[in-house]
Amino acid sequence: MKKKIVSLLLAATLSLSMLAGCGSSEDASADTAETAETDTSEAAESGEETTESIGAQITVDESATENVGVEGDYSDADLTVFIFAQDHEKAVYQSLIDKFMESTNANVTFEVTTSDEYAQKLMAYKAADDMPDIFYVGPEAVASNVDDGYLLPLDEYVPEETVSDLWPAITTAYRYDGKEAGAGSLYCLPKDLSTFAFAYNKTLFDEAGLEYPDPENPYTWEEFVDVCKKLTMDKDGDGEIDQWGCANALQWALDAFIYTNGGHFLNEDQTLVVIDGQQEFIDAFQYFADLTCKYNVTPTVEQDTALGGYQRWLDGQIGFYACGTWDVGAFMDKNTFPYEWGLCGWPVGKTGVSMTRNGSVGFAVSADTEYPEAAAALITLFSTDLEGQRVLSGETTGASLQIPNTMSYAKGDFKDRIADGTIPYGDNVEVIFNYIEGTDKYEGIFVETNYTYNSDWWTAFLSGGYEYVLTGEKTAAEYCAEVQPAMQEALDNANALKAEANGQ
Repeated sequence: MKKKIVSLLLAATLSLSMLAGCGSSEDASADTAETAETDTSEAAESGEETTESIGAQITVDESATENVGVEGDYSDADLTVFIFAQDHEKAVYQSLIDKFMESTNANVTFEVTTSDEYAQKLMAYKAADDMPDIFYVGPEAVASNVDDGYLLPLDEYVPEETVSDLWPAITTAYRYDGKEAGAGSLYCLPKDLSTFAFAYNKTLFDEAGLEYPDPENPYTWEEFVDVCKKLTMDKDGDGEIDQWGCANALQWALDAFIYTNGGHFLNEDQTLVVIDGQQEFIDAFQYFADLTCKYNVTPTVEQDTALGGYQRWLDGQIGFYACGTWDVGAFMDKNTFPYEWGLCGWPVGKTGVSMTRNGSVGFAVSADTEYPEAAAALITLFSTDLEGQRVLSGETTGASLQIPNTMSYAKGDFKDRIADGTIPYGDNVEVIFNYIEGTDKYEGIFVETNYTYNSDWWTAFLSGGYEYVLTGEKTAAEYCAEVQPAMQEALDNANALKAEANGQ
């Protein structure tokens, strides 16, 4: 019998994990997690992703998908696809679905919601025992969804050679052997491997007479504050600051500061929350907060609530902002973002390495689907098919939603098409590849929620009143001491659920 209650709780946390691919586009403190975490979504700040009208004016011409085709006759199949997406993402996926239906004679109902509503709607599907045939699942939720009976193993329907050219991290992330993640059967095909790079507004740098960031040498924390101060100003002379050096949503950006400083939330075996008294973590969290309450180079909490950082970035009020790989299409659209921009590394702490979160979300097939072959064929088109990847990466549409999932295409034609202007992209795309592949100065990591049975402990951190650290009413050390017990309780509960599922 499916453990619906457990699954409902886990579905709510799915959002946080979606750094991957999701899209948030709002701002975290202002609106709440884009995907609730889905931020991972979260109140989203990043551009993981909101889904509102960002990129709504982007359309997909029929010529963009003229080479897309799927072999097979699935005329008896009636599939439902349920995902969250920004408007420009929806248009691209709809174009692929249209080609799938044309090629295979299948019928596909495409349901799209916002990232912050996805978890609630998926819970409703689960409660009604009426799952869509295809839906999103993040790496952190694979084990629990398998244990609860919601996911179909794909090994029978997706040959190993189909996934052999994918980035290794995103195939491992969706495997589960019944006890541990990372091995065993494959339960999702990745939508993408995403990363949160740092974007900067070149127009604002030019106006301030500043040199652009050097992607080969990310700023130190001290250098970053200095540049942000020079970008923070009262442009209209009314006595109020109306341009800021940066805007950081805690749900998206805090990790970059914690990990570059050698900090972490949990111990190595994910049994203990260790933020209370951990100096690397506390110093990084305090620095993050000081950008707002000491150095005054970000909008205040109150200002952020009135208008989120993502919208302020689009309005040209912010010098630096997180850029998810899914944001590029919107940022390159001059109707949405009429400024020149580029990519750079997040500022570095004591490790000397610029770090950020990598992420992914996967296309899962319901264990109860009546059409497993057709569902597998459709997610293969979304995830691994070369022509499908050309569409999603922007080669045929001119609006990039992701770095290609297939390594050979990503490192070859995709880069070439950026270089020759076929795929519009911000300057320094190598920053994204540096985070995905790792260098001596860059490292992208899957955050710790990916290694625990659910992310309720992270939700406890977010819901404990961290805003008081950003306003200066509490220190980072005080907050960590206060919130750790609730985080530990949530982690203990998650580990107990894992043990129960494993029959321990």
